[in-house]
Amino acid sequence: MQFKHLKVVGMGLLVSQILAFSVQAVSLDKLSLPAGYQISVFAESVKNARQMAVSDNGIVIVGSRDAGLVHAVVDKDGDGYAETVLKIAEGLNMPSGLTIHEGDLYVAEVSRILKYSNIEKNYATLGEPEVVIDGLPTEKHHGWKYIDFGPDNWLYVPVGAPCNICETNGGEKFDNPEYASILRFNITTGEKQWVAKGVRNSVGFDWHPQTNKLWFSDNGRDMMGDDIPPCEINEVETLGQHFGYPYFHAGTIADPEFGTDKKSTDYVAPKLNLMAHVAPLGIHFYQGKMFAPEMQNRLFVAEHGSWNRTQKSGYKVMMANIVDGKVTSYDPFITGWLEADNSAWGRPAAITSLADGSLLIADDFANVIYRVSYQKPE
Repeated sequence: MQFKHLKVVGMGLLVSQILAFSVQAVSLDKLSLPAGYQISVFAESVKNARQMAVSDNGIVIVGSRDAGLVHAVVDKDGDGYAETVLKIAEGLNMPSGLTIHEGDLYVAEVSRILKYSNIEKNYATLGEPEVVIDGLPTEKHHGWKYIDFGPDNWLYVPVGAPCNICETNGGEKFDNPEYASILRFNITTGEKQWVAKGVRNSVGFDWHPQTNKLWFSDNGRDMMGDDIPPCEINEVETLGQHFGYPYFHAGTIADPEFGTDKKSTDYVAPKLNLMAHVAPLGIHFYQGKMFAPEMQNRLFVAEHGSWNRTQKSGYKVMMANIVDGKVTSYDPFITGWLEADNSAWGRPAAITSLADGSLLIADDFANVIYRVSYQKPE
């Protein structure tokens, strides 16, 4: 069933149709946005949709975590609904993260980065990829990735901790300094550098449009209760900073197993502590021209939602206002995926923008990509 042009306008416009994917129903009428913002389904049947990359001609390439798939999503007539969804790669090892750089598609598997040349021309019939980075850790626990090229043309690649909580550099079970970090690679020379250490599981980052500083999300550890530790939004000010894991969480919370003999002042505190277990994944600084002027440079955060909290948290898209490197507000932008009965029908996972300034949001639970547009209220 197609879902063309089905929208919520501002708050509260009832949408009469509901579309089912597998066992999920996409219920746009349940989603609330600020006045003037509309949400529609941009693409459907995009299984396990995760990170998105947009080509110069508007083709949206979409990764997945568990499905092992990469899709190409094409809105041929530019009406805000993608008529074509193509499965262009399959059988990959958790290809959650991907990006387009100088016309080529880069796809992150757990232990390597693949390059598919000239994606604009070849997206429908991908050839064999070139392996541009190999030998990353092979553990699948937090092994899925989010990747992108920075303003410096280096490729940024997080490597999650292979556990809920453990030491990964000289640890009892794991001894690889690449774990629990964000790395960057010069793909021409092969040089590798540590961008950030002590990062449990980052599945989203972006560069501030004014400072070019890297901001990233980090998922807090589990099994310390419903309300601690908070998840985090962090900023990298200098290469190689340590953000606390596994010793300190959220800046000041000592880990009961690994932090008793450590000092919080030895680590970088978050710019923003979120509610525990909200699972912030994709983050995106808005630089488009469609939204209201006050949205310029806002940081949008996909709170994927908790899996083991008594009362679920997250399942929202939030927005942070940042002034002079400080978060001055953190407010809901889209809510409604979480029901009053503690069930959820959607999980926002990644965010990006189209050339027209509209926002795309991948939902890996409902298997859709949403499009958010704006018209100034009369």
